[in-house]
Amino acid sequence: MKAAILSLLAEEPHNGYRLIKAIARMTDGAWRPSPGSVYPTLQQMLEEGLIAAVGGEGNRSDYGLTDEGRSYVAEHVEDLKAAWEAASGTTDEDLAMQDSIRKLTGAVHQAALAATEEQSGKIAEILDDARRAVYRVLAD
Repeated sequence: MKAAILSLLAEEPHNGYRLIKAIARMTDGAWRPSPGSVYPTLQQMLEEGLIAAVGGEGNRSDYGLTDEGRSYVAEHVEDLKAAWEAASGTTDEDLAMQDSIRKLTGAVHQAALAATEEQSGKIAEILDDARRAVYRVLAD
């Protein structure tokens, strides 16, 4: 979490909400951090002197890197990059599987809305078979 936040704040100040959205966008939705993980991390980094409040609108504080934070980012470039790579699941195989999951989910939603009782029963069997097949692959 810390690495992701620091790398985003190295680009420009963000508030907690924008950080959550940016992380989800940067990882194509593979990682959607909760406020319960982002805000304590921001507080910790404030206490460590890596970031500081730099304004904001309403009750949302924007945070930016301090000189100490910029030094930390400069010294840990490879670590920050590795954190994004680990979080994003961007291998070709991961992207292909995510695409297949989206397609299947779309088909299942459509079936839930339009299938007859007989079709629903057949679709449920197919989905159960697919689930079991996935577990068999994972067991190998």
